[in-house]
Amino acid sequence: MQYEYANGIGQDSHRFMQPCEAQLRTADKWPKKLILAGVEFPDETPLVANSDGDVVLHALTNAISGVTGINILGTIADQMCRQGITDSSAYLAKAMSFATEQGWELRHISVSIEAKRPKFTPMIGPMKVRLGELTGLDPQRIGITATSGEQLTRFGEGEGIMVFCSVTMRREEI
Repeated sequence: MQYEYANGIGQDSHRFMQPCEAQLRTADKWPKKLILAGVEFPDETPLVANSDGDVVLHALTNAISGVTGINILGTIADQMCRQGITDSSAYLAKAMSFATEQGWELRHISVSIEAKRPKFTPMIGPMKVRLGELTGLDPQRIGITATSGEQLTRFGEGEGIMVFCSVTMRREEI
C-alpha cells in the first residue's frame, strides 16, 4: 500500500485575562478556567477568548486545517460560538471530521508552547493523554515542549501563551 504524507503547521496565541476584564470575578475566582490541550489548569489565570481559549487545541486545529485546506477557526468556529459551542474540542472535532472525509489519518502531533507561566512540566503527561483521547492518537505519538523564550517576547514575559503545532498525516494514494 502506498501512502501520501502531508505536514500541517498551526499557530495561535492568547493573552491572559486581566482582573478588570473579569467582571464576574468573586472571591479571587475567575469566571473562566485556564484550559490547555483539553486539561484544566487549576487556580491559573484564564486566557481572553470568545471560546474557552484553549490555545493548544486552536493551534492543533489550525495545523489540521493546513492539511485539509478547510479553515475551522474563523467563520466556522465563530458560527459555533454564536450557537453556544465554546469548547475548543468541538472545533478540533470539526477539523478531524473534514480530515477523515478527505481520507487523512493523523500520525503524529508536535506542540511547542512559549509562555512564562503556568508551569507546564507537571501537566505534559495529562495533556498528551487528553490529546490522544480527542484525536484517537497514541499519546506516545504526541510531543509537547514548553519554553519561556528567555523573556524575549511578551509570552516569555508572562502576558500570554503562544503555541505552534505541527501534524503529520497520511492517506492512501489514489
